[in-house]
Amino acid sequence: MAWGRRKGSARREPAFDSKPLADLRAKPEDRAAVGSGGATRSRAKRGSRRGRSPLRRLFYWSLVLGLWALIAVGAVITIVAANLPPIQSLEIPKRPPSIEIVGLDGKPLATRGEWHGAAILLKDVPPHLPNAFIAIEDRRFYSHHGLDPVGLARALVSNVLRRGVSQGGSTITQQLAKNLFLTQERTIWRKLQEAVLAVWLERKFSKTEILELYLNRVYFGAGAYGVEAAAQRYFGKSARQLRVNEAAMLAGLVKSPSRLAPTRNPDGAERRAQVVIAAMTDRGFITDTMAKSALAQPAHAVKVAGTGSVNYIADWIMDVLDDLVGRVEADLVVETSIDPGLQAAAEKALAEELVLKGPKLDVAQGAIVAMTPEGAVRALVGGKNYAESQFNRAVAAKRQPGSAFKPFVYLTALERGLTPDTLREDKPIALKGWKPENYSREYFGPVTLTQALAMSLNTVSVRLTLELGVANVAKTAYRLGIASKLDPNPSLALGTSEVSVIELVTAYAPFANGGFAAAPHVVERVRTTAGKTLYLRMSDHLGRIIEARHVAQMNAMMRETLRIGTAKQAQIPPWQAAGKTGTSQDFRDAWFVGYTAHLVTGVWLGNDDSSPTKKATGGGLPVDIWSRFMKSAHQGVAVASLPGMSGGPSLAAVAPPANVPIPPAAIGGAPSARQPPPAADRNTGMDGWLLDKLFGRR
Repeated sequence: MAWGRRKGSARREPAFDSKPLADLRAKPEDRAAVGSGGATRSRAKRGSRRGRSPLRRLFYWSLVLGLWALIAVGAVITIVAANLPPIQSLEIPKRPPSIEIVGLDGKPLATRGEWHGAAILLKDVPPHLPNAFIAIEDRRFYSHHGLDPVGLARALVSNVLRRGVSQGGSTITQQLAKNLFLTQERTIWRKLQEAVLAVWLERKFSKTEILELYLNRVYFGAGAYGVEAAAQRYFGKSARQLRVNEAAMLAGLVKSPSRLAPTRNPDGAERRAQVVIAAMTDRGFITDTMAKSALAQPAHAVKVAGTGSVNYIADWIMDVLDDLVGRVEADLVVETSIDPGLQAAAEKALAEELVLKGPKLDVAQGAIVAMTPEGAVRALVGGKNYAESQFNRAVAAKRQPGSAFKPFVYLTALERGLTPDTLREDKPIALKGWKPENYSREYFGPVTLTQALAMSLNTVSVRLTLELGVANVAKTAYRLGIASKLDPNPSLALGTSEVSVIELVTAYAPFANGGFAAAPHVVERVRTTAGKTLYLRMSDHLGRIIEARHVAQMNAMMRETLRIGTAKQAQIPPWQAAGKTGTSQDFRDAWFVGYTAHLVTGVWLGNDDSSPTKKATGGGLPVDIWSRFMKSAHQGVAVASLPGMSGGPSLAAVAPPANVPIPPAAIGGAPSARQPPPAADRNTGMDGWLLDKLFGRR
């Protein structure tokens, strides 16, 4: 039984013999009729896909690139972070200690290390100070989280338009990160590290703490780090007292502290301050009235007295500071015995006299040391110009003192029983071919010791040294304060052994203080900025080293040097003054060391290469410089007599015998045709070459 066939119907089989097989093929119209709708729809779908493909591809590839960019950024951040110290272990690093050196009046003279002021808090300073930095450096400081995309984009556009780096996009937090942890190199790697650290700082510290750290660490030029140090350095006041114009100038320095420092570029600093004031006004930090006032009265840097020469003192202090307090690990204040007024006067006297008279005499350098009779250094100038040469000629240089050494010979004579009236023969002397001569090459026969010292007669000094013993003369010099090696030969009487200015001045101090030993010192106290005392100088009490009667005799004798001898121009009435000139062989060194009951001062002039001057003598330019300084130093000071001399010499001034002529060089008269200028005490009549051969000196 077959499904679908009626009963009784016969089965019909298909037959293919009536038509050819080709007739069974689909006609074209059949194809069209059957497939026209599907084909049309297929073509429409393909066209639609072609129309939407670019947008889809753009979206797709943007998504892919964005994901890869995120992966790349994450990888870079991971690499940068991996090359930083562990974030959790980062701490604010300790800055190097600074040493502030202050004068007798408590005011700063100089700094060493980096000049850091005391740390300040935002609540202690006027609002316009931090606002000045925010206005010019990071106007969205309180709204960003370490990085400022808006500021970075603005800086990028500005730099592209100007084809250079005209603006920076770093936030205050980024600048702090750089100052605390990174170097100043300009590389992409350093900027990436800076960004990572900035985000970390924002997470760890509040905005107030970040701003305080920034203000206390940023560099302002001239060695000043932090707003307190900068305020002291440039304006001589605390940051707590800064006005709007001063705050604006400090904020403007951050861009280029070395170039814009008001001490070297006041015009540039003022123009930059004007930009800051405009930014503060634009942000509403100050009113228009405040801005006009600040612009009308621009800030000006103050000048510290003796800025140049005090650096010789600062260097000297740094050389001995470790011996006083050990290793320096905290900010220190060094209180000194330096009188800023005297320091400025000494610097001015030396520099101006050298400029005026130095070229004529072929004298290029000089040094001054002024100390109290007890040894406290009040002024010290180690050279004509510290900027040109930092070598301290007052402390480190050793030169032949010439006749300025003779007081030690005469003191030895007094201590061996001789008196100022003792006679000794002034006549030629020969020692193994060496023939020391007087400057004038004249001889006066019997003269008193007072006359011989006042006129600086070389033959008498040599005879006394031979009579007393060279070793005894050297012992006297050592006892009074000479520390350099003294060669034990007869020429020691004429000052051929080299000494420093400060030790020669120290050795004269016992004559001014009544016969007591003096130790030169400049540091009175060392303390931390918090007030803890690390060193306090105590009184020396070194004891008497010269008997009072011998002090009185020496003062009377050396006062004659200023009355009738080689330093007549050094008198500073109404003060009693005494001293001795000195000129080394071939006029290489010119000295004068003189003193009153108030101050002992020594002046040295010469050339660093020991080349001869054009007959510069101790009684000439050194006396001029000494007199100019000492007259200034004694203004307003109560007059006091030298020890052993009340109102005048305790010993009558001894005039030369009537039959003994006084050379013009001794009394200040006109020189004869064969005599050198007045006030000369050169001990160079000796044959320099032969002296070198005999005693091995150059």
